[in-house]
Amino acid sequence: MSRSRLSVILAALAATFASAAVAQTVPPAQEDALTASKSEIPTAFQPGVPADNYVRREVMIPMRDGVKLHTVIIIPKGLTDAPMILDRTPYNANRLTNGTGSTHAEMLVRQGYGTLLQNGYILVAQDVRGKYGSEGDYVMNRPVVGPLNATGVDHATDAYDTIDWLSKNVPESNGRVGTMGNSYDGFTVTQSLINPHPALKAAVPMMAMVDGWMGDDWFHNGAFRWLGAIDYALGQEGARSGGPAWPAACFDDYECALAAGSAARLGEAKGVQQTGFWNQLLRHPSYDAWWQAQAVDKILAAQPLKVPTLWVNGLWDQEDIYGTMAAYRAVEPKDVGNDMNFLVAGPWMHGGAYRDSGSSIGQVQFDSATAFYFQRHILLPFLDAHLKTHGAPADIAPVTLFESGRNEWRHLQSWPTDVPSRRLYLQAGNGLGFNAPAESTQAFDEYISDPAHPVPYIQRPVRGDAWRTWLATDQRPYSDRADVVTYVSEPLTEPVRISGNPQVHLFAATSGTDSDWVVKLIDVYPSEYWLQPEMGGYQLAVSMDIFRGRYRESLSDPKAIAPNRPLEYKWALPAASHTFLPGHRIMVQVQSSWFPLYDRNPQTFVPNIMFAKPEDYRRATQRVYHAGANATFIDLPMAVDQAGEAH
Repeated sequence: MSRSRLSVILAALAATFASAAVAQTVPPAQEDALTASKSEIPTAFQPGVPADNYVRREVMIPMRDGVKLHTVIIIPKGLTDAPMILDRTPYNANRLTNGTGSTHAEMLVRQGYGTLLQNGYILVAQDVRGKYGSEGDYVMNRPVVGPLNATGVDHATDAYDTIDWLSKNVPESNGRVGTMGNSYDGFTVTQSLINPHPALKAAVPMMAMVDGWMGDDWFHNGAFRWLGAIDYALGQEGARSGGPAWPAACFDDYECALAAGSAARLGEAKGVQQTGFWNQLLRHPSYDAWWQAQAVDKILAAQPLKVPTLWVNGLWDQEDIYGTMAAYRAVEPKDVGNDMNFLVAGPWMHGGAYRDSGSSIGQVQFDSATAFYFQRHILLPFLDAHLKTHGAPADIAPVTLFESGRNEWRHLQSWPTDVPSRRLYLQAGNGLGFNAPAESTQAFDEYISDPAHPVPYIQRPVRGDAWRTWLATDQRPYSDRADVVTYVSEPLTEPVRISGNPQVHLFAATSGTDSDWVVKLIDVYPSEYWLQPEMGGYQLAVSMDIFRGRYRESLSDPKAIAPNRPLEYKWALPAASHTFLPGHRIMVQVQSSWFPLYDRNPQTFVPNIMFAKPEDYRRATQRVYHAGANATFIDLPMAVDQAGEAH
């Protein structure tokens, strides 16, 4: 062996021994890392898929005109002979049925629907025609077939055709269908009651859009809810699958709305004039034939009562506080056996009956989970009785009513009842009481309403995140404003319990030729409140609303107001069920703007406020009267116990 070859061999052996020595000092995990020759990330990872506890089907259901509607069916596994709940929505059926991507059906949906899925129901969600996955054309709150709709199809026919298909094509079902939904979805529930399909056995309209002019989404007694209407029209009609979000130009909506001026100009700034419904709103500022023909309560009043219906009303519903009660009252005379037309009124914001526990709104506590109570003890028994093959009769009252203040449920035969009212009078010196005021040298209180500085409806900055709970927000920021007049009682020595719609009889004068009037009925908590110290002095609005003065004589034929003359303005505040407890005080606030929730009244009569010009907006001197024949008062509907009531 040559010396050179031996050197090579010895060098190789030395390297080998050295490598072995190093290897002995490297932990096994590091050895793997050092010797790995490729990425540890798989080229195509295949995750394990846990088993769902439900079956999901997506189908396109044909309507009578050939249009097909996208429908999602959620069926808990193992169900047979099961009833179906149908929710027809413009808000995306996929979104309604795919909340968390969970393997459990009840986790996909809002809480109330989860309760039904857990109790043997099939859930069906459908995009209304023209929205998301459905074919056809979208029309906001599509009118029923008739003078305003010559197409031959509407939400009533679409509900009928859908129910017909479901009753024949879902083998896990018993063929019985109930309709249920909140807001616009509640509106589609009301439409299913028009010439209903025989398989429709129950309906639950929750906080439904019923009359957009009288007191639901678009107007309240003629005052235009412009900011919400603009954003909603953009979201609904800006695109088939949800409209564009308008870029925020101001942190405070109050600032942007004030700078825009009229509703028409703000609409142009946001581009919403490109949508059809917004232009309808601009064309119909009064309660004309167009609005009256679409009022659902009037339509249902002309229909026979064929389907057991559970109306669900929110006493602090910030969007549709008018319609549910109006529709319930319209149908109630047809319920001769008091076993078809049911009402639940709870302490809820919009959708609060099935979205959360219902134990509070903002800072206001209700001592119990009111939404859970509704779902388990009223909704489920009602649906079981009418939809399940062998459902037991529902042991529920015709009316189930939550009374805030005392925070108790009451079970009644009807509501509101014909009971004596009690006049609550404004008094000189900013007082408030049940005795008619004596003649006084101070016959009125006066303030300046300036459209350049309108009263905000919530504290500034006005942001959308306060919207859901705003009706229950503290009213103290407004009670000391110079453009708000406030009247307050002495501390109560006994409870004052109201149940129904307070009726405003406001005697007022304006130096202008048009004016808005806002009246708030408020529960003032004691300065120190031992049950919840942070609520000391809180001013809780129990019922409040606005009235546009030009409609004092006629809702459909606006007229200029005679300036500087005391005139009576009469309207109903939203329904209330509340006890003002001893130690609390009752307050009334009166003002002439509520911005930017409602558009500003220019306080100069113009044919259409939607198109008011900058020079039309003028300051006005407002007078609120409280003496003699011009004594302002609120008729309070006093509650009385009914036979058989349970507490």
